[in-house]
Amino acid sequence: MAACSIDWTIWPPRFSINDTDKVFARLRGALIALKVVAQSQPPLGACMARSSARPLSPHLSVYKWGPHMAVSILNRAMGVGLATVGMVCLVWWLVAAATGVEAYDTFMGWATFWPGYVVAIGLTFTFFFHLCAGLRHFVMDAGAGFELNTNRAWAWGTILGSAGLTIATWLLIFWKGL
Repeated sequence: MAACSIDWTIWPPRFSINDTDKVFARLRGALIALKVVAQSQPPLGACMARSSARPLSPHLSVYKWGPHMAVSILNRAMGVGLATVGMVCLVWWLVAAATGVEAYDTFMGWATFWPGYVVAIGLTFTFFFHLCAGLRHFVMDAGAGFELNTNRAWAWGTILGSAGLTIATWLLIFWKGL
């Protein structure tokens, strides 16, 4: 097997700014030399130590899909959704409140129409999901909950807890007539 090294004797090039022809000739020579050296080198992975007892990189197909994986991925996606959709709604509400009665009535017309309720309920679920998943990650960052059954239970707790908190919040909103 060939040695894993690169010939750096051509680097760094020494030239002055006024010698543009020399600069380009030197760079061309450096590129040709690097190409020759690269062609004479063994493949990139040939220099790395390998253990035939373990796979190089497991893929998603190796793992059994579970709720803990879904919660971890959905936490990130819902964080992005909460930040973008939530910010648009918040800015629209603030601008409408600052602009005047007509603009605020337009906002409230959309917010109390069924698409507005769908967005508001979705944002509420997203908020509670992100909160519960953040608590789950906080516990895991403390070093607990890595056992498979515990992790799975926390994942289901995140899903069911966020759904339960969303339902409780909206029942309270409708019951109080807010």
